[in-house]
Formats: sequence, structure tokens, C-alpha cells
Amino acid sequence: MALKVALQMDPIGSVNIDADSTFRIAFEAQSRGHSLFFYTPDKLAYREGRVVARGFPIELRREQGNHVSYGDEVEVDLADFDVVWLRQDPPFDMGYITTTHLLDMIHPKTLVVNDPFWVRNFPEKLLVLKFPDLTPPTLIARDLETIKAFKAEHGDIILKPLYGNGGAGVFRLGPDDRNLASLHELFTGINREPLIAQKFLPAVAKGDKRVILVNGDPVGAINRVPLAGETRSNMHVGGRAEKVELTPRDLAICAAIGPTLRDNGQIFVGIDVIGDWLTEINVTSPTGIQELERFDGTNTAAKLWDVIEAKRG
Repeated sequence: MALKVALQMDPIGSVNIDADSTFRIAFEAQSRGHSLFFYTPDKLAYREGRVVARGFPIELRREQGNHVSYGDEVEVDLADFDVVWLRQDPPFDMGYITTTHLLDMIHPKTLVVNDPFWVRNFPEKLLVLKFPDLTPPTLIARDLETIKAFKAEHGDIILKPLYGNGGAGVFRLGPDDRNLASLHELFTGINREPLIAQKFLPAVAKGDKRVILVNGDPVGAINRVPLAGETRSNMHVGGRAEKVELTPRDLAICAAIGPTLRDNGQIFVGIDVIGDWLTEINVTSPTGIQELERFDGTNTAAKLWDVIEAKRG
């Protein structure tokens, strides 16, 4: 059965078709005969009992620089669609949160992937707090003295914005670092949100593993290795993707968190594992499926659509 699929995402015309996960998901949908409609989050609206979006029917091609064709711009009622993909990138701010509230109004009659209620309640750096036995020592706090005490206890820590993404604003503060107060002043001058601190894991030098789960089950992983002299391994800041296998520890982590993800409609999830430790559970806009497909042939997009089609069947 052909499905009507809407993509809520950042501008599709500027994506890297060889790396972008949303493009791969949409291309797989098109290959299965599903129709595609694209809109950006700022074009989502509530009007008199209806959740609407202004955007374009699209067709995709795997041609660099010529990968998308647009139909005429039109306003649609998202309740008329079978599936809406919630795929814009963070930051996870009030604008992002508002879109989840609006999409809540059409889900589950229209299947929103991932479930917007739990996307809102499962921010990537907070969901891990449900699994303290799997995570390194972690602190969520805004108070400087509390953060100082955590650093004094653990010596070498990572400090970052609670709702950041892509490696932006991530700092390593070693035992002799004297910048904590200045960084705290900088961060707290930007917003009123807490910060997250974690004990530094030296194993990051060997890579930060992205494990991809579909409907709670692991399908594979890639390893993201930081540049020389860099702590962050995110590909947005130059991290190198490498082929890697799932370890028994990875599988144990997935077995522990999988039921929570599956029971709460988190169909496409990417978790971050450094050494033996779970550091993030990414539910907003996980990436890495094209790299995984190149490394070992795993078609994650097909697995995602198998799950979605079964739910819509």
C-alpha cells in the first residue's frame, strides 16, 4: 500500500545526499512507491482545530547538485497523511518542543516518527539518566559550586550544554584546568538551562561508537574517531567514521534500553557508547545510517520502513 509521507526537516535542497540520514529514509520511501511531501518546521501551524503545513511535493534523485524536484507550494492538512517524520536537527529549544506539541494532535492516527510526546520527554542527554548503571558519573546542574564539587571528585570532566548538539560547546576540563568559572559564566549568560557534566572517558581517543537501533533492536554501529588533538568525535566537527562491530557490552546496553524505546514509539534511535559506557540516547534526529550501509551493507532505511509499513498495514 502506497503511503502519504511528510518530512518535517531542515531544507532538503542543501543536504549532503551521501551522508544525510533523512535523505536516505525518504529515498527508500520513494523507491517503495510512497509519495513525499517536504516542509520546514517554521511552516508548521495550528489553525482552528487543524495541524497544517506549507511545503512542496518532492521527487528525489541520487544526483549530486540535482537531487530534488519540487512541485507547487501548497498548504496541507497533516491529518491526511499516513506518516510524518519529525527530523529537523536540534537544538532542542522551545521552537522544537512546540512542534512536538502540534504533532501530538495528529498522532497516532497519523504516525509521527519518532512519537513526539516521547521525543519531548526523552531529550538525548536526559534519557540516559534512567540507566545510571550503564553511564559514566554524570551531573545535571546549573549551580557553579555543585559543578566545582563534581569536578573536584572526578578530576577530568566533560562540560557541555544540556540541549546542544553536533559537538557544539563541548569542553574537556582536566585536573589542572582553571576555566570552569569562566565557562559557567559564559553558558549561564546565554540561557537559563542547566549544564551537563560527565567524567572524562579516555577511551574516546579510540572512538565514540554510534549504535543504531530500529524499534528497540540494534542493527549495527559505526565508530566516530576524533581528529588528532580533538576531544569531540562528532562528524559535524571533523570526526572520522570507521567500520566497527557490536560488542557484547553494546548488545547488553541495547537489551537494557530497547524495551523503553520500543514501548514509547522511538522507532529510529542512535545511542553513543564510549568504551563500555552509554553517554547519550539520540531520539530527535539521529544520523549514521548511510555510513553504516557503506561499511557493511545494512540497509537501515529499509528496516525502518518495514516497521512503519507494518504499523500502517
